[in-house]
Amino acid sequence: MRLAGAPISWGVCEVPGWGHQLPPERVLSEMRELGLTATELGPQGYLTPGLIERYGLGLAGAFVPVVLHDPGHDPLRDLPGDGLLVLAAATGDDGYDSRPELDAAGWATLLGNLDRIAAELGPRAVLHPHVGTMVETRAEVERVLEGSSMPLCLDTGHLLVGGTDPVALVEQAATRIAHVHLKDVEAHLAARVTAGTLAYTRAVREGLYRPLGEGDVDIAAIVTGLARSGYDGWYVMEQDVILSGPGERPVEDVRRSLAYLDGVLGAG
Repeated sequence: MRLAGAPISWGVCEVPGWGHQLPPERVLSEMRELGLTATELGPQGYLTPGLIERYGLGLAGAFVPVVLHDPGHDPLRDLPGDGLLVLAAATGDDGYDSRPELDAAGWATLLGNLDRIAAELGPRAVLHPHVGTMVETRAEVERVLEGSSMPLCLDTGHLLVGGTDPVALVEQAATRIAHVHLKDVEAHLAARVTAGTLAYTRAVREGLYRPLGEGDVDIAAIVTGLARSGYDGWYVMEQDVILSGPGERPVEDVRRSLAYLDGVLGAG
Protein backbone atom coordinates (compact mmCIF):
# COMPACT_ATOMS: atom_id res chain seq x y z
CA MET A 1 0.00 0.00 0.00
CA ARG A 2 1.09 3.57 -0.69
CA LEU A 3 0.50 5.11 2.73
CA ALA A 4 0.45 8.85 3.30
CA GLY A 5 -0.42 11.15 6.16
CA ALA A 6 -2.53 14.30 6.33
CA PRO A 7 -2.03 17.28 8.65
CA ILE A 8 -5.70 17.07 9.73
CA SER A 9 -4.83 13.83 11.58
CA TRP A 10 -2.61 16.09 13.69
CA GLY A 11 -5.40 18.66 14.15
CA VAL A 12 -4.22 21.06 11.42
CA CYS A 13 -7.17 22.40 9.43
CA GLU A 14 -8.07 25.28 7.12
CA VAL A 15 -11.21 26.16 9.13
CA PRO A 16 -10.69 29.30 11.30
CA GLY A 17 -10.80 28.52 15.02
CA TRP A 18 -10.61 24.74 14.46
CA GLY A 19 -8.25 24.13 17.37
CA HIS A 20 -4.60 24.18 18.35
CA GLN A 21 -2.36 23.98 15.26
CA LEU A 22 0.82 21.97 15.74
CA PRO A 23 4.02 23.20 14.04
CA PRO A 24 4.73 21.58 10.67
CA GLU A 25 8.14 20.31 11.79
CA ARG A 26 6.56 18.19 14.51
CA VAL A 27 3.88 16.85 12.19
CA LEU A 28 6.33 15.87 9.45
CA SER A 29 8.79 14.38 11.93
CA GLU A 30 6.08 12.17 13.42
CA MET A 31 4.87 11.10 9.97
CA ARG A 32 8.41 10.02 9.14
CA GLU A 33 8.73 8.22 12.49
CA LEU A 34 5.61 6.19 11.65
CA GLY A 35 7.04 5.11 8.30
CA LEU A 36 4.65 7.11 6.14
CA THR A 37 6.19 7.98 2.79
CA ALA A 38 4.17 11.06 1.79
CA THR A 39 1.78 13.71 3.05
CA GLU A 40 -1.08 15.77 1.76
CA LEU A 41 -0.36 19.48 1.78
CA GLY A 42 -2.79 20.69 4.44
CA PRO A 43 -4.04 24.29 4.66
CA GLN A 44 -2.63 26.81 2.21
CA GLY A 45 0.82 27.93 3.34
CA TYR A 46 1.17 25.36 6.13
CA LEU A 47 3.64 23.10 4.30
CA THR A 48 6.06 23.83 1.47
CA PRO A 49 7.58 21.37 -0.99
CA GLY A 50 11.05 22.12 0.38
CA LEU A 51 10.04 21.40 3.97
CA ILE A 52 8.30 18.17 2.98
CA GLU A 53 11.38 17.04 1.08
CA ARG A 54 13.64 17.91 4.04
CA TYR A 55 11.80 15.26 6.07
CA GLY A 56 12.16 12.64 3.34
CA LEU A 57 8.50 12.63 2.36
CA GLY A 58 6.72 12.93 -0.96
CA LEU A 59 3.53 14.84 -1.78
CA ALA A 60 0.38 12.71 -2.07
CA GLY A 61 -2.01 15.54 -2.94
CA ALA A 62 -3.56 18.81 -1.85
CA PHE A 63 -7.05 19.27 -0.40
CA VAL A 64 -8.58 22.26 -2.22
CA PRO A 65 -12.05 23.62 -1.35
CA VAL A 66 -13.33 25.36 -4.48
CA VAL A 67 -16.67 26.91 -5.43
CA LEU A 68 -18.09 24.92 -8.34
CA HIS A 69 -21.77 25.92 -8.41
CA ASP A 70 -21.57 29.68 -9.06
CA PRO A 71 -22.02 30.54 -12.78
CA GLY A 72 -20.16 33.81 -12.24
CA HIS A 73 -17.03 32.13 -10.89
CA ASP A 74 -14.36 30.21 -12.82
CA PRO A 75 -12.97 27.52 -10.49
CA LEU A 76 -10.04 26.76 -12.77
CA ARG A 77 -8.49 30.06 -11.69
CA ASP A 78 -8.38 28.82 -8.06
CA LEU A 79 -6.49 25.60 -8.71
CA PRO A 80 -2.76 25.13 -8.06
CA GLY A 81 -0.57 24.13 -10.94
CA ASP A 82 1.09 20.96 -9.62
CA GLY A 83 0.24 17.65 -7.97
CA LEU A 84 -2.98 15.78 -7.28
CA LEU A 85 -5.85 18.11 -6.38
CA VAL A 86 -8.45 16.72 -3.98
CA LEU A 87 -11.36 19.09 -4.63
CA ALA A 88 -14.27 19.77 -2.30
CA ALA A 89 -17.35 21.55 -3.68
CA ALA A 90 -17.16 24.46 -1.26
CA THR A 91 -20.20 26.50 -0.27
CA GLY A 92 -18.22 29.74 -0.30
CA ASP A 93 -18.41 30.11 3.51
CA ASP A 94 -15.93 29.00 6.17
CA GLY A 95 -16.49 25.72 7.98
CA TYR A 96 -18.64 22.67 7.39
CA ASP A 97 -21.56 23.10 9.80
CA SER A 98 -24.14 24.33 7.27
CA ARG A 99 -24.71 24.53 3.54
CA PRO A 100 -27.32 25.81 1.07
CA GLU A 101 -29.42 23.65 -1.24
CA LEU A 102 -28.58 23.74 -4.94
CA ASP A 103 -31.26 24.33 -7.55
CA ALA A 104 -31.21 22.82 -11.04
CA ALA A 105 -29.13 25.68 -12.44
CA GLY A 106 -26.58 25.32 -9.65
CA TRP A 107 -26.27 21.60 -10.30
CA ALA A 108 -25.83 22.16 -14.02
CA THR A 109 -23.02 24.62 -13.29
CA LEU A 110 -21.36 22.29 -10.78
CA LEU A 111 -21.43 19.27 -13.07
CA GLY A 112 -20.30 21.32 -16.02
CA ASN A 113 -17.35 22.67 -14.04
CA LEU A 114 -16.40 19.15 -12.94
CA ASP A 115 -16.26 18.07 -16.58
CA ARG A 116 -14.25 21.18 -17.51
CA ILE A 117 -11.74 20.46 -14.75
CA ALA A 118 -11.53 16.77 -15.67
CA ALA A 119 -10.90 17.68 -19.32
CA GLU A 120 -8.28 20.27 -18.40
CA LEU A 121 -6.42 18.40 -15.65
CA GLY A 122 -7.16 14.74 -16.34
CA PRO A 123 -6.12 12.40 -13.51
CA ARG A 124 -4.65 15.31 -11.52
CA ALA A 125 -8.09 16.18 -10.07
CA VAL A 126 -10.57 14.18 -7.98
CA LEU A 127 -13.78 15.24 -6.21
CA HIS A 128 -14.04 14.66 -2.47
CA PRO A 129 -17.65 14.24 -1.25
CA HIS A 130 -17.47 16.06 2.08
CA VAL A 131 -19.83 16.98 4.91
CA GLY A 132 -20.88 20.63 4.70
CA THR A 133 -20.15 20.99 0.98
CA MET A 134 -22.39 20.92 -2.07
CA VAL A 135 -21.67 17.19 -2.57
CA GLU A 136 -22.39 15.42 0.71
CA THR A 137 -25.37 13.04 0.53
CA ARG A 138 -25.80 9.72 -1.22
CA ALA A 139 -28.11 11.29 -3.81
CA GLU A 140 -25.53 13.98 -4.53
CA VAL A 141 -22.72 11.45 -4.91
CA GLU A 142 -24.90 9.49 -7.34
CA ARG A 143 -25.63 12.68 -9.26
CA VAL A 144 -21.90 13.33 -9.68
CA LEU A 145 -21.26 9.75 -10.80
CA GLU A 146 -24.06 9.86 -13.36
CA GLY A 147 -23.66 13.46 -14.52
CA SER A 148 -19.91 13.98 -14.78
CA SER A 149 -16.67 12.22 -15.65
CA MET A 150 -14.79 13.43 -12.56
CA PRO A 151 -12.98 10.71 -10.54
CA LEU A 152 -13.67 10.51 -6.81
CA CYS A 153 -11.73 10.60 -3.59
CA LEU A 154 -13.19 7.82 -1.45
CA ASP A 155 -13.30 9.30 2.04
CA THR A 156 -14.63 6.45 4.14
CA GLY A 157 -15.79 8.76 6.93
CA HIS A 158 -17.40 11.67 5.09
CA LEU A 159 -19.27 9.25 2.84
CA LEU A 160 -20.74 7.39 5.81
CA VAL A 161 -21.76 10.60 7.58
CA GLY A 162 -23.41 11.78 4.35
CA GLY A 163 -25.40 8.57 4.01
CA THR A 164 -23.30 6.65 1.46
CA ASP A 165 -22.06 3.16 2.32
CA PRO A 166 -18.37 3.30 1.30
CA VAL A 167 -18.21 -0.49 0.88
CA ALA A 168 -21.12 -0.38 -1.56
CA LEU A 169 -19.52 2.52 -3.42
CA VAL A 170 -16.34 0.48 -3.91
CA GLU A 171 -18.46 -2.36 -5.28
CA GLN A 172 -20.50 -0.03 -7.50
CA ALA A 173 -17.90 2.38 -8.84
CA ALA A 174 -14.37 1.18 -8.12
CA THR A 175 -13.15 2.42 -11.50
CA ARG A 176 -14.11 6.00 -10.54
CA ILE A 177 -12.04 5.96 -7.34
CA ALA A 178 -8.63 7.58 -7.79
CA HIS A 179 -7.66 8.59 -4.23
CA VAL A 180 -8.56 7.29 -0.76
CA HIS A 181 -8.87 8.91 2.67
CA LEU A 182 -9.15 6.27 5.39
CA LYS A 183 -11.29 7.15 8.40
CA ASP A 184 -13.28 5.17 10.93
CA VAL A 185 -16.44 6.65 12.41
CA GLU A 186 -18.59 6.45 15.54
CA ALA A 187 -21.94 5.63 13.93
CA HIS A 188 -24.12 7.14 16.68
CA LEU A 189 -22.38 10.52 16.34
CA ALA A 190 -22.54 10.28 12.55
CA ALA A 191 -26.30 9.66 12.74
CA ARG A 192 -26.77 12.82 14.82
CA VAL A 193 -24.81 14.87 12.28
CA THR A 194 -26.87 13.39 9.43
CA ALA A 195 -30.10 14.15 11.32
CA GLY A 196 -29.03 17.74 11.95
CA THR A 197 -29.08 17.42 15.76
CA LEU A 198 -25.31 17.76 16.17
CA ALA A 199 -23.05 20.21 14.35
CA TYR A 200 -20.25 18.62 12.38
CA THR A 201 -17.44 20.52 14.14
CA ARG A 202 -18.87 19.61 17.57
CA ALA A 203 -19.08 15.96 16.49
CA VAL A 204 -15.39 15.96 15.49
CA ARG A 205 -14.53 17.45 18.88
CA GLU A 206 -16.54 14.68 20.57
CA GLY A 207 -14.68 11.92 18.71
CA LEU A 208 -16.63 11.35 15.49
CA TYR A 209 -13.51 9.95 13.83
CA ARG A 210 -11.73 7.02 15.39
CA PRO A 211 -8.51 5.10 14.74
CA LEU A 212 -9.06 2.47 12.07
CA GLY A 213 -10.74 -0.63 13.43
CA GLU A 214 -12.22 1.19 16.44
CA GLY A 215 -15.37 2.53 14.78
CA ASP A 216 -18.20 1.31 12.59
CA VAL A 217 -16.73 1.50 9.06
CA ASP A 218 -15.79 -1.83 7.48
CA ILE A 219 -12.25 -0.74 6.62
CA ALA A 220 -11.11 -4.30 5.90
CA ALA A 221 -13.84 -4.79 3.27
CA ILE A 222 -12.97 -1.46 1.65
CA VAL A 223 -9.24 -2.16 1.47
CA THR A 224 -9.71 -5.69 0.12
CA GLY A 225 -12.36 -4.50 -2.36
CA LEU A 226 -10.08 -1.79 -3.70
CA ALA A 227 -7.22 -4.27 -4.00
CA ARG A 228 -9.42 -6.61 -6.04
CA SER A 229 -10.35 -3.73 -8.33
CA GLY A 230 -6.70 -2.98 -9.04
CA TYR A 231 -6.58 0.34 -7.18
CA ASP A 232 -2.95 1.46 -6.89
CA GLY A 233 -3.27 5.04 -5.61
CA TRP A 234 -2.61 6.57 -2.20
CA TYR A 235 -4.24 5.55 1.04
CA VAL A 236 -4.17 8.67 3.21
CA MET A 237 -4.39 8.26 6.98
CA GLU A 238 -6.94 10.94 7.76
CA GLN A 239 -8.68 10.78 11.12
CA ASP A 240 -9.71 14.42 11.71
CA VAL A 241 -9.15 15.70 15.24
CA ILE A 242 -9.45 19.01 17.10
CA LEU A 243 -6.65 19.61 19.59
CA SER A 244 -6.82 21.71 22.74
CA GLY A 245 -3.05 22.21 23.08
CA PRO A 246 0.48 21.02 22.27
CA GLY A 247 0.46 18.32 24.95
CA GLU A 248 -1.88 16.07 23.01
CA ARG A 249 -0.38 13.25 20.96
CA PRO A 250 -2.54 12.55 17.90
CA VAL A 251 0.35 10.52 16.49
CA GLU A 252 -0.72 7.65 18.76
CA ASP A 253 -4.10 7.37 17.02
CA VAL A 254 -2.36 7.24 13.64
CA ARG A 255 -0.03 4.58 15.03
CA ARG A 256 -3.03 2.46 16.08
CA SER A 257 -4.59 2.89 12.65
CA LEU A 258 -1.41 1.69 10.95
CA ALA A 259 -1.23 -1.32 13.26
CA TYR A 260 -4.80 -2.19 12.33
CA LEU A 261 -3.99 -1.92 8.61
CA ASP A 262 -1.01 -4.20 9.12
CA GLY A 263 -3.38 -6.78 10.57
CA VAL A 264 -5.82 -6.43 7.65
CA LEU A 265 -3.04 -6.87 5.12
CA GLY A 266 -1.59 -9.82 7.02
CA ALA A 267 -4.97 -11.53 7.12
CA GLY A 268 -5.32 -11.00 3.35
